[in-house]
Amino acid sequence: MRLIRMMLVSALAVSSASVFAGEQDVARLTQLLEKSRTIEARFSQLTLDASGTSLQETAGQMSVQRPGLFYWHTDAPQEQVVVSDGKTVTLWDPDLEQATIKKLDQRLTETPALLLSGDVSKISQSFDITSKEQGDVMDFTLKPKTKDTLFDSLRLSFRKGLVNDMQLIDSVGQRTNILFTGVKANEAIAAGKFKFDIPKGADVISE
Repeated sequence: MRLIRMMLVSALAVSSASVFAGEQDVARLTQLLEKSRTIEARFSQLTLDASGTSLQETAGQMSVQRPGLFYWHTDAPQEQVVVSDGKTVTLWDPDLEQATIKKLDQRLTETPALLLSGDVSKISQSFDITSKEQGDVMDFTLKPKTKDTLFDSLRLSFRKGLVNDMQLIDSVGQRTNILFTGVKANEAIAAGKFKFDIPKGADVISE
C-alpha cells in the first residue's frame, strides 16, 4: 500500500510539473509575441515533401499588425498577395486576375501571418505549447488541439526577442520552412497596407 501511495504522489508531482512547465511556455511565447505590435520582414519559403525533396521555393515581403492585420506578398514568378483588414482575407492571383475573399479565420491556424498578428491571449486555446532555449534562440513547438488544421505541428523560433523562422509539418510529412530576414518591429505601418483594391475587371470569388 505504501508503494502504491508513493507511486501516486510521484505521478501527481510529475503531472503538476508538466502543467506548470506548459503554463511557463505559454507565458514566454505570449510575452514575445506581444512585444512586437507590428512586424515587417522579408521572407524566404521552402516546401519539402516527406522524403526531403524540394517542391517549391519562394520569397517575398510581409507586414503584420496586431490584431488581425497582415500583408503577405510572394514575389514573381509565383506571385500572390494575401491581405487581411482584420475582418476579411483577400487572396489576389495576378496571373489569373482573380481575387478570392473570405471571412478571417480567428483559429490562428489559417496562415503563419495570422499566428504572428492574431489575438495571442487565445493562443493556448488553439495549441499545446512547449519551448526550448539555446543561447539567444528560443524555439516553441505548437501542436493544434483540434484535427481541423492545415498542419500537425509548427515550430516558431525567436532570436534575440525577434521572430526568426518557422517550420510547419502537415499530416503527410510535408514541411514548409520560412526564414525571416531584415526584421523590423514596432515601426509605424501605413493603414493602406492592409487594404487591397481589386483591379477593375478582375474575377471576384467570395467564400
